[in-house]
Amino acid sequence: MASISGNKQNFQTTATQNNYLVPFILVTSLFFLWGFAISMLDVLNKHFQETLNLSISQSTLVQVSTYGAYFFMALPAGLFMKRWGYKKGILAGLLLYSGGALLVYPATQLQSWSFFLIALFVLACGLAFLETAANPYATVLGPSETSEQRLNLAQSFNGLGVIIGPLVGSMLIFSDHTQTVEEGFKSVQLPYLLVGGIVFLVALLFLRTPMPEIQEAGITEEVVEKSGKKLFSHKHFVFGAIAQFLNVGAQGCVWGLFINFAIEAIQVSNIEAAKLLSIGMLIFMIGRFASTFLMRYIKPNVLLGMYSLIIVAILLFASQFKGEAAVYALMAFFFFQSITFPTIFSLGVKDLGSHTKIGSSFIIMGIVGGAVFPPIMGAIADNSSMATSLLLPVAMFAYIAWYGFSGSKVSK
Repeated sequence: MASISGNKQNFQTTATQNNYLVPFILVTSLFFLWGFAISMLDVLNKHFQETLNLSISQSTLVQVSTYGAYFFMALPAGLFMKRWGYKKGILAGLLLYSGGALLVYPATQLQSWSFFLIALFVLACGLAFLETAANPYATVLGPSETSEQRLNLAQSFNGLGVIIGPLVGSMLIFSDHTQTVEEGFKSVQLPYLLVGGIVFLVALLFLRTPMPEIQEAGITEEVVEKSGKKLFSHKHFVFGAIAQFLNVGAQGCVWGLFINFAIEAIQVSNIEAAKLLSIGMLIFMIGRFASTFLMRYIKPNVLLGMYSLIIVAILLFASQFKGEAAVYALMAFFFFQSITFPTIFSLGVKDLGSHTKIGSSFIIMGIVGGAVFPPIMGAIADNSSMATSLLLPVAMFAYIAWYGFSGSKVSK
């Protein structure tokens, strides 16, 4: 048996602990795949600002299309998996991911910005399935007392994907000369064709691999009673859903507009700024591994609160100072923000019993914050400066700090 609760076992599995290793490795691969997809958006922002002459707020439609898909698809994904199970949910996600990536080719051939955004939306519908399945799946494939550490370990490989995304963008998408509209669209074809093919092969691998299905089941009267409790009466879950909404919103803001910030602060080229972003993503991955280790000694909720307060200080510094110091400070953001998503997720779904799959869907829906806040930050930057726009995520992480220290406590 496995569980995401601290002392109770709320789940029954069709496999023993010895059968968890290969499924966990495969599930971990999913984190890499969507890390690449999400970090590519940060390159697309600046790329289409130049090739299509878009403003910063207009270019954030790539975030709106991608993160917005989570809002519409996360709950249907949860209902799908409640009916058909995690494995079929993962397969559905991989096929949508692959299909959306392959749709980029006809969209760019037609040089249609709207069609391109639709392709990103389809791709992100697949990401919503994968995150709705993989996050809770990772938490239950092992002992309950290490669920937060296990999810952070799996999410650490997300860091590999987010490093590669900007590097691919700097090599294949950005150019050292001004691109025409046709060249600008065609430059994004190869990366997405490769991704579409690779993801399809991963789907075939999942199809042929036996995966233990996690069955939600109450095993005592106490567990049954807790499972029957209304989902929204779990305050730590409600506060967690809000925290995730703000966290991903802030991530979309900082990640999506980092290249703009670096160019404004130290006047570097697009390619150089993309390389700085890749270094930031490397710092992000290091933060995941290092912080997963720290969770052996510091409670996850306390570490979340501490890191969030540090992020508030970093963003305030970057907003007030100019030059390289501001850029380096913002790069430090990636280290401390590395654990926020998986930790908030694990804390939010803890002790939800039979509501876990639906509860995880609502928390995944919070990813829509990545669609809501970047256009707001972009509008602030268009009318003021990138530095001033950093004050928006400051307020968001102040709430997340409160959630870590207080709001994440499970009420009995």
